[in-house]
Amino acid sequence: MKAIITVIGNDKVGIIAGICEVLAANGVNVLDISQTVLQDRFFTMVMLVDTSGCSVSFAQLALLLDTRGQEMDLSIRIQRVDIFEAMHRI
Repeated sequence: MKAIITVIGNDKVGIIAGICEVLAANGVNVLDISQTVLQDRFFTMVMLVDTSGCSVSFAQLALLLDTRGQEMDLSIRIQRVDIFEAMHRI
């Protein structure tokens, strides 16, 4: 199953590494990444991931990412692609 991860916060060294560490440890494959730093300060990232090989439940993965976000002072959210697309359909 594919999912979208969104990340928002102040730019700092190690953001991508910190998130990918959680994903790799739980068998989640990163398919695509788009990231931007606005005004040399605000970091935003959207990741497309494949959770079909994930070793924990989707809810547990969401909790692990939220915890990592709190540790790094970031907002990290994960949604299934079908839910994400339904929410953003015009």
